[in-house]
Amino acid sequence: MIKIGCAAYSYRQHLQSGAMSLDDFVEKCYEMGLDGVELTGYYFPTREKSYLRRLRRLALSMGLCISGAAAGSNFCRPEEAARRKEVETVGEWVEVARELGAPCLRVFAGAAPEGCGMEQATAWVVEALKECAEIGREAGVVIALENHGGVTARAESVVRMVGEAGSEWLGVNLDLGNYHANIYEEIAQTIPYAVHVHAKVSETGVGRPLDYERIKGMLQERGYNGFLSIEYEEDEEPCVGVPRFAEHLLRVFSWKT
Repeated sequence: MIKIGCAAYSYRQHLQSGAMSLDDFVEKCYEMGLDGVELTGYYFPTREKSYLRRLRRLALSMGLCISGAAAGSNFCRPEEAARRKEVETVGEWVEVARELGAPCLRVFAGAAPEGCGMEQATAWVVEALKECAEIGREAGVVIALENHGGVTARAESVVRMVGEAGSEWLGVNLDLGNYHANIYEEIAQTIPYAVHVHAKVSETGVGRPLDYERIKGMLQERGYNGFLSIEYEEDEEPCVGVPRFAEHLLRVFSWKT
């Protein structure tokens, strides 16, 4: 059965301002009747093990899975030393994910810099993903590459990169709102590689609502049985919009329907 969770990024304004802590976020997800939480790296006040373990214990006390952790990265930097640093940073967040008990870590590929062709950028990303996947394997954490524009703007490129990296410790964090050409066809191409899925209200930058009845059928047909993690990016106040969207997803994906 597909599970519904929420990414801390959904409440970014409140987390960045200090009006909300990650503890508060976990409690909100419990109040919404969700199945899990995705803990976005930007909002951790510390990466001390004692803090991470306490957060993990809090989620457990509320019956919530930690569906994944998320870090930013850019593997398209022209300088080899800079790409090496990106891989090292991902390695640090892999350790955070392991302490949290998160099964996967979301990463970004980046965008080809000016003057750099797609083939060269792809080669850089594949090389970095291979290294990250090996770090993930050693920690028992799957690296989840997100379709996040740049070199991952199209499903064909995402699938190619994951295939060429060639590791069972690498998958995709499928963001349902981030494709733009033939969005449902692109989603369908990517689902077999998905280990985690971001649920947006609408297509990013377009505003056209996503059809979750259709998406439900696509996910089920292709055997996806993991998390849909709400990543709320609408203009409406998230304390209002997120619970309403969560209610919609819980209704659509209920095992009773």
